[in-house]
Amino acid sequence: MAEPPGPSAPAPASVDAQLKEFRNRIDRLDEQLVRLLNARASCADEIGHLKDQVGMETYQPSREVEVLRHVRAVNPGPLDDGAITRLFERIIDESRRLERLAHDGEA
Repeated sequence: MAEPPGPSAPAPASVDAQLKEFRNRIDRLDEQLVRLLNARASCADEIGHLKDQVGMETYQPSREVEVLRHVRAVNPGPLDDGAITRLFERIIDESRRLERLAHDGEA
Protein backbone atom coordinates (compact mmCIF):
# COMPACT_ATOMS: atom_id res chain seq x y z
CA MET A 1 0.00 0.00 0.00
CA ALA A 2 1.33 3.45 -0.91
CA GLU A 3 2.25 5.78 1.90
CA PRO A 4 0.32 9.05 2.14
CA PRO A 5 2.24 12.10 0.98
CA GLY A 6 4.44 13.67 3.61
CA PRO A 7 4.14 17.27 4.71
CA SER A 8 6.55 18.48 2.00
CA ALA A 9 4.95 16.52 -0.86
CA PRO A 10 2.98 18.66 -3.32
CA ALA A 11 -0.78 18.29 -3.30
CA PRO A 12 -2.14 16.15 -6.17
CA ALA A 13 -4.04 19.15 -7.55
CA SER A 14 -0.80 21.12 -7.68
CA VAL A 15 0.97 18.30 -9.51
CA ASP A 16 -1.92 18.04 -11.98
CA ALA A 17 -1.72 21.77 -12.66
CA GLN A 18 2.05 21.57 -13.19
CA LEU A 19 1.70 18.57 -15.50
CA LYS A 20 -0.91 20.41 -17.53
CA GLU A 21 1.34 23.47 -17.79
CA PHE A 22 4.36 21.43 -18.94
CA ARG A 23 2.25 19.43 -21.41
CA ASN A 24 0.90 22.67 -22.87
CA ARG A 25 4.46 23.95 -23.23
CA ILE A 26 5.44 20.70 -24.96
CA ASP A 27 2.49 21.07 -27.36
CA ARG A 28 3.63 24.62 -28.27
CA LEU A 29 7.22 23.44 -28.71
CA ASP A 30 6.04 20.53 -30.88
CA GLU A 31 4.18 23.02 -33.09
CA GLN A 32 7.38 25.03 -33.48
CA LEU A 33 9.36 21.88 -34.25
CA VAL A 34 6.88 20.90 -36.98
CA ARG A 35 7.16 24.36 -38.57
CA LEU A 36 10.97 24.27 -38.39
CA LEU A 37 11.22 20.72 -39.73
CA ASN A 38 8.99 21.62 -42.66
CA ALA A 39 11.04 24.75 -43.35
CA ARG A 40 14.17 22.58 -43.34
CA ALA A 41 12.46 20.06 -45.61
CA SER A 42 11.60 22.84 -48.06
CA CYS A 43 15.28 23.74 -48.22
CA ALA A 44 16.18 20.09 -48.82
CA ASP A 45 13.61 19.94 -51.60
CA GLU A 46 15.15 22.98 -53.27
CA ILE A 47 18.62 21.48 -52.85
CA GLY A 48 17.34 18.34 -54.57
CA HIS A 49 16.16 20.39 -57.54
CA LEU A 50 19.47 22.25 -57.75
CA LYS A 51 21.53 19.06 -57.53
CA ASP A 52 19.41 17.53 -60.24
CA GLN A 53 19.98 20.53 -62.52
CA VAL A 54 23.75 20.09 -62.32
CA GLY A 55 23.81 16.28 -62.10
CA MET A 56 25.03 16.02 -58.50
CA GLU A 57 24.47 12.92 -56.42
CA THR A 58 21.82 13.14 -53.70
CA TYR A 59 23.97 11.46 -51.06
CA GLN A 60 26.98 13.51 -50.03
CA PRO A 61 28.61 11.91 -46.99
CA SER A 62 30.93 14.83 -46.31
CA ARG A 63 27.94 17.17 -45.93
CA GLU A 64 26.25 14.73 -43.55
CA VAL A 65 29.41 14.61 -41.40
CA GLU A 66 29.50 18.43 -41.43
CA VAL A 67 25.83 18.71 -40.35
CA LEU A 68 26.25 16.17 -37.55
CA ARG A 69 29.43 17.86 -36.32
CA HIS A 70 27.63 21.23 -36.31
CA VAL A 71 24.55 20.09 -34.38
CA ARG A 72 26.70 18.36 -31.77
CA ALA A 73 28.81 21.51 -31.39
CA VAL A 74 25.76 23.70 -30.72
CA ASN A 75 24.05 21.18 -28.43
CA PRO A 76 23.77 22.55 -24.87
CA GLY A 77 21.90 19.48 -23.54
CA PRO A 78 20.15 17.92 -21.74
CA LEU A 79 20.08 15.59 -24.77
CA ASP A 80 23.51 14.05 -25.13
CA ASP A 81 25.43 14.11 -28.40
CA GLY A 82 24.41 10.52 -29.20
CA ALA A 83 20.73 11.45 -28.99
CA ILE A 84 21.24 14.57 -31.13
CA THR A 85 23.17 12.49 -33.66
CA ARG A 86 20.39 9.88 -33.89
CA LEU A 87 17.70 12.53 -34.27
CA PHE A 88 19.57 14.36 -36.99
CA GLU A 89 20.49 11.16 -38.82
CA ARG A 90 16.75 10.55 -39.15
CA ILE A 91 16.12 14.15 -40.25
CA ILE A 92 18.92 13.83 -42.83
CA ASP A 93 17.44 10.53 -44.08
CA GLU A 94 14.12 12.27 -44.66
CA SER A 95 15.88 15.16 -46.40
CA ARG A 96 17.60 12.71 -48.77
CA ARG A 97 14.23 11.09 -49.44
CA LEU A 98 12.82 14.49 -50.44
CA GLU A 99 15.83 15.11 -52.68
CA ARG A 100 15.27 11.72 -54.36
CA LEU A 101 11.59 12.55 -54.86
CA ALA A 102 12.58 15.85 -56.45
CA HIS A 103 14.96 13.95 -58.75
CA ASP A 104 12.33 11.34 -59.64
CA GLY A 105 9.78 14.07 -60.30
CA GLU A 106 12.15 15.70 -62.76
CA ALA A 107 12.76 12.46 -64.65
